[in-house]
Amino acid sequence: MKSLIVKLLLLIGLILPVFSYAQEPDTLQNVDELEFVDGSVMEEASSADTVIGVKADTAAVVKKAESIIKGEENKETSLFGIFLGGLLGGFAALLMPCIFPMLPLTVSFFTKGNQNRSKAFGRASFYGISIIVIYVILGLAVTLIFGSDALNSLSTNGIFNFFFFLMLLAFGASFLGAFEISLPSSWVNKMDEKSDKGGWAGIFFMAATLALVSFSCTGPIIGTLLVQAATSGALLGPAIGMFGFSLALAIPFALFALFPSAMKAMPKSGGWLNSVKVVLGFLELAFALKFLSNVDLAYHWNWFDREIFLSLWIVIFGLMGLYLLGKIKFAHDSNLAHLSVVRTFFAIVVLSFTVYMIPGLWGAPLKSISAFLPPQSTQDFDLNQASLGSATHNVDVSSRKYANLFHAPLGLNVFFDYKEGMEYAQKNHKMVMIDFTGHACVNCRKMEANVWTDPDVRSVLNNDIVIIQLYVDDRTELAIEDQQKTADGKTLKTIGSKWSYLQAHQFESNSQPFYVLMDPLKEKVLIKPQGADYEANSYLVYLKEGLKVFKNIQ
Repeated sequence: MKSLIVKLLLLIGLILPVFSYAQEPDTLQNVDELEFVDGSVMEEASSADTVIGVKADTAAVVKKAESIIKGEENKETSLFGIFLGGLLGGFAALLMPCIFPMLPLTVSFFTKGNQNRSKAFGRASFYGISIIVIYVILGLAVTLIFGSDALNSLSTNGIFNFFFFLMLLAFGASFLGAFEISLPSSWVNKMDEKSDKGGWAGIFFMAATLALVSFSCTGPIIGTLLVQAATSGALLGPAIGMFGFSLALAIPFALFALFPSAMKAMPKSGGWLNSVKVVLGFLELAFALKFLSNVDLAYHWNWFDREIFLSLWIVIFGLMGLYLLGKIKFAHDSNLAHLSVVRTFFAIVVLSFTVYMIPGLWGAPLKSISAFLPPQSTQDFDLNQASLGSATHNVDVSSRKYANLFHAPLGLNVFFDYKEGMEYAQKNHKMVMIDFTGHACVNCRKMEANVWTDPDVRSVLNNDIVIIQLYVDDRTELAIEDQQKTADGKTLKTIGSKWSYLQAHQFESNSQPFYVLMDPLKEKVLIKPQGADYEANSYLVYLKEGLKVFKNIQ
C-alpha cells in the first residue's frame, strides 16, 4: 500500500509542471524597443506623447513607486512559479528509468560501512549540493549566453517559438522510444574516472556523472523547463528553474542517507518506470503545440485554429488513456499482465479529461484550460458564441482599423487602435478601458474565457465601456505613415512594438494583461491600473469603481 501511495504522489509531478505556468504574468515585449521613464513625474510633452499621442497627467497616472512595487511583486510571483515548475519537474525526473534505480545504489554507497549516521548524511548532503550547483550553473549559462534582452524577446519571436516546438516534439518522440538523446560517452567516462578518486572531489564528480548518465531521461525535462523559464521574461528564470529541479533531485539522496530504512517504502524498479517516461512523452507533444499556436497567432497564419488545436489534444490524451489501459504498447514496454490501481486511476483521469475537451470542438469555453487554447474567436463553428449573441447584442467591428488582424472577444465593442478607440469614446461619452494584451498571453485568454463571460461583467463591458485592445506582441509591420520614432531614435515598425512602448513608457508596466481605465476627453487615468483578476466579482468592482469616478467628473 505504501508503494502505491508513493507512486501516486510522484506521478502527479508529471502533469503539474506542464500547466504550472498558466498563472504567471506574461512579459511579451522586446526590451530593446522600450524606454522607461526616469523620475516620478511624466512631462506632458514627453516623447511618448509624440509617438503615441497620449496626454500624460501626473495626477492620474500611477506613481512610479507603485509601479515599481507592482513590478517587483510580479517578478517574485513569476520566479516562484518557475521554481515550482522546476521542483515538480525534478520530482518527475526521479521516476525516470535512468535515475530511480540509481537512488538505492547511491544511498547505499554513503551508508555502507559508516556507523556514524551524521557522516553519511554529510556526504550525501554534499552530493546533493553538488547536483544543485551543477544544474544552477547550467541555468546561469543559459542567461549569460542569451542575455536578459534576448530572453525577454524569446516568447514572441517566431523563429524561436517554432524551434521550441520542434525541440519539444523531438523530446516527446524520445520519451516515446523513437530514439535516445544522450551526451558523448567520452564525457561520461572522464567524469567516472574522476569520481573514483574519492574524497569530496570524488563525490562532486559522482554528481556530475549522474547528471551526464541520466541526460537521456532528464534532458527533455530540463529542455522544457529552460524553454519555459527563458520565455517567462525573468532574468534569473533559468537559474531558478534549475535550482528547483536540482533541489528535487538532491533531497531524496540526503533524506534516505539519514533514514535508510525509509527506502523499504519505495516501489521497486520495473516496467512502470518506462510507462512514466511514455506518459511524459505524450505531455511533451501536447505542450509543444502551444508554441506552434503562438507562432500562428503572432504572424497571422490562420491555419492552427482552436478546433484543430483541440482535435490534436483530444487525440494525444486519448492515446495516453489507451496506453495506460494497456491497449497500446511501445517498443520498450514490458508485458502488462494486469492493471494496477494507480494506473487505472490515472487512466480514468486522462480519459475523463479527453471527454471533457470534446464539446470544445463546438465552442464550449473549457474554462479550466482556456489559457492554453487559441482564442475563442479562431473557432470556425461556435455554438457558444451564438448563444452569447442571442443574449446580448454583438457589435460589428469589421470596419475598424486592424479588424482584419484581430477579433473582438465575445462580440464586445472593441477597438484595436488607440486613436480610433479614443475618438469613438469621446463621441459617445463612454469610459475607455485599455487592455494591453498579447497573442501568447495565457492569462489574457483566461481572463476573457473565465471572467469576461460572467453575465454582469460582460454587461458592463458591452454597454458602459469602450475597450481598446492593444496587442504588444503582434509582428505585423505598420504602414509607413503609422511608424513612429522613440526619443532615442529607434523606429517602431510593428504593431506590437508600438503598443509595448506605450505600455512601458507611459504606464511603466510590461506585463499582460494590464487594464487601464481612462477618461477619453482628457485622456486621464481614472483609477489605479491592474492586471489579471480571476474573481469576477472583484473585477466587476474594479470596473464599477472606474465608472463611478468617470461619472463624477462629467
